[in-house]
Amino acid sequence: MSFTSKLPAVGTTIFSQMSQLAAQQQAINLSQGFPDFAASDVLISKLAHYASQGFNQYAPMPGILPLREQIAALLQHCYGRSVCPQQEVTVTSGATEALLVAISAVVNAGDEVIIFDPAYDSYAPAIALNGGKAVHIALTAPDYRVDWQQVAQAITARTKLIIVNSPHNPSGMVFSQQDWQALQSLVVKYHLYCISDEVYEHMVFDGAAKLSANRFAELAQRSFIVSSFGKTFHVTGWKLGYCVAPAALSDEFRKIHQYVTFSSFTPAQYALADMLAQHSEQVHRLAAFYQQKRDSFSTLLANSRFRLLPCQGTYFQLADYSAISDLDDVAFCRWLTIEHKVAAIPLSVFYQTAPDSRIIRFCFAKQPATLNAAAEVLCQL
Repeated sequence: MSFTSKLPAVGTTIFSQMSQLAAQQQAINLSQGFPDFAASDVLISKLAHYASQGFNQYAPMPGILPLREQIAALLQHCYGRSVCPQQEVTVTSGATEALLVAISAVVNAGDEVIIFDPAYDSYAPAIALNGGKAVHIALTAPDYRVDWQQVAQAITARTKLIIVNSPHNPSGMVFSQQDWQALQSLVVKYHLYCISDEVYEHMVFDGAAKLSANRFAELAQRSFIVSSFGKTFHVTGWKLGYCVAPAALSDEFRKIHQYVTFSSFTPAQYALADMLAQHSEQVHRLAAFYQQKRDSFSTLLANSRFRLLPCQGTYFQLADYSAISDLDDVAFCRWLTIEHKVAAIPLSVFYQTAPDSRIIRFCFAKQPATLNAAAEVLCQL
């Protein structure tokens, strides 16, 4: 059978590859971004309750209204933004679905989309599937800040969309007030759209302000803002996220969403609605929870030969291994997994054109015993 691939350069993701290798090698998996600890007992009991009570059929296409109302209440509390739960909030089967649908809603053949490398790996394929062209702007170590003048120079008559991600996976960089204002100015000036990938929005460390596209009115009116319940409540396997966008953009978003998944995991939507209504403190404590893990992991590696880069948010830690090996980062991660039984992710896979560096990504969303065991190995390298 002969056909032309729409994604000829795409294979199995590095996350799947490294997790599979970690399983084969019985290695400690600090590669793929998921917790190895349990979700809230209350949340699990609520899921069981709704499943046992028969809430197992299709939810409404945009998501159940109680959950959308709780999302709107969360946005009001966190960012002071009022949104209409009926018209401006859509529940999705994970943030990755929301990103694909949002890109599909606005990108047409020939359109250019600005993305920042290192970039989450779903952006460029989704752009390509819609006939667009990804315009990559590289961010550099150690702080991975955006040069907004460089962004302005990259905008052409074909530019349709800018995709941003703060807190940023994989670097842990967090946008400042000035970053958001610069982005808003460009979006407004050039009549662009924005997708703001905010799946780690509640993991901002060191007392920094929790900022979002939701806080900037003109930007929010031209944005799809995407977040993730899986990240917030430690249930990545439930694949539940949401997209907030103005009514006109949400209408276009839902036209596509209804033919991608139609609706998402029903009993979990009810369980999450209850959690947000009755136990929202779990959301507001998330930053302190993960900051403690970041600090603990950093302390554990203090006597290693890894040089840890700044981490302002997310649950990822970048580490420079130049003092340990001259291997490229893909080879180093395979060597680390096979020979020393600790799995990590190479940073180069997040770039169109990888920099000449020796940097890998660890996930610290793990139990203390997991981090202790990994650190014991890493400090011996």
